[in-house]
Amino acid sequence: MKHFRTAFLFAFAWLLFVTALLCTPGSKLPKISWSDKIWLDKWAHIFLFLVLVFLWCRAYLKRDLVINIKKICFTIAVLSVVYGIGMEIVQHYFIPFRSFDYGDMIADAIGSIAGFIISVNRFAKNRFKK
Repeated sequence: MKHFRTAFLFAFAWLLFVTALLCTPGSKLPKISWSDKIWLDKWAHIFLFLVLVFLWCRAYLKRDLVINIKKICFTIAVLSVVYGIGMEIVQHYFIPFRSFDYGDMIADAIGSIAGFIISVNRFAKNRFKK
């Protein structure tokens, strides 16, 4: 149970970190002209959501319960995509100098799917080693 608490704290801390980044007013974000050329913002969204899904899958799977790994990780990935859409709405209506961006939602979904795939592959292998 101790491992579950630690894993849950990491997952929750990452969720808070992602939320803080997504709720930062646009005027506080650095303006880097070359970053548009390499889609740095989209890569950041992919990374943030990949790690988010991975950490939450890891936390739930640390409970040592017999569960369907694919099902729990898929549920977490779907919730992550919904969270990403919700944060885009929050940015549009409540965060100064931020806007609703379909590209960010797609990047969030790609990161969530990648996190799902990595989690299932990693944790399914570990589960069968026991």
